[in-house]
Amino acid sequence: MAESTIITGQFVRISQTPASIGERLIALVIDYILLGIYVFSTFDLFSRIHLPSDFAMLFFLAIVYLPVLFYAFLCEMFNQGQSFGKRIMNIRVVKADGSTPSIGSYLLRWFLFPIDGPMTGGLGLLVVLLTKNSQRMGDLAAGTMVIKEKNYRKIHVSLDEFDYLTKDYRPTYPQVSDLSLEQINVITRTLQSGKKDRTHRIASLARKVQELLSITPHDSSPENFLQTVLRDYQYYALEEI
Repeated sequence: MAESTIITGQFVRISQTPASIGERLIALVIDYILLGIYVFSTFDLFSRIHLPSDFAMLFFLAIVYLPVLFYAFLCEMFNQGQSFGKRIMNIRVVKADGSTPSIGSYLLRWFLFPIDGPMTGGLGLLVVLLTKNSQRMGDLAAGTMVIKEKNYRKIHVSLDEFDYLTKDYRPTYPQVSDLSLEQINVITRTLQSGKKDRTHRIASLARKVQELLSITPHDSSPENFLQTVLRDYQYYALEEI
């Protein structure tokens, strides 16, 4: 299975391997076996306690039907993208950009599971085979993918322009973590600009950034100042990961 390379909003590259169809199917089978054991045990208990008929249906809904129905959604939401089957197989659900899915993302992929499987005769398997990141329709709609746990734990991060950032790096301007992605994009484009007025634009932008963040620059060069701002921003982006 080829690695999937994603670029985050902070220009951080993350390489991780999508889970194979085999791993996902085995995880699904494990989940179904566990659910079968749960249902069988619950019905066995139910047959022994002889509940009044008024409570029988309520018991069935609360103890059997709803937990089984929402099993995948609840497990993934409260267990960082892993059902018990996925945990055993060391795979998990993440967003396509490498971040943690939202409740809405988990809910959407759960809601679309019948379309991927039972309702369409396993059409989702075909979609997994044809998509680059091995995504079923629920994943495509929710913007998620299933990856191998070893890649999630040992995530490989590199920086295109700032590969010299190391664990020993200490940010010069902590205030840069308050900058938005759009503001960082403006700084990046300005530094990469080849126009004749580049020097003037860099100096003007450096003043604006200094005023915005109430920064007194440690370097007299506007270009060096903006480069430092970008390096610090990258540092805090890595800290978030």
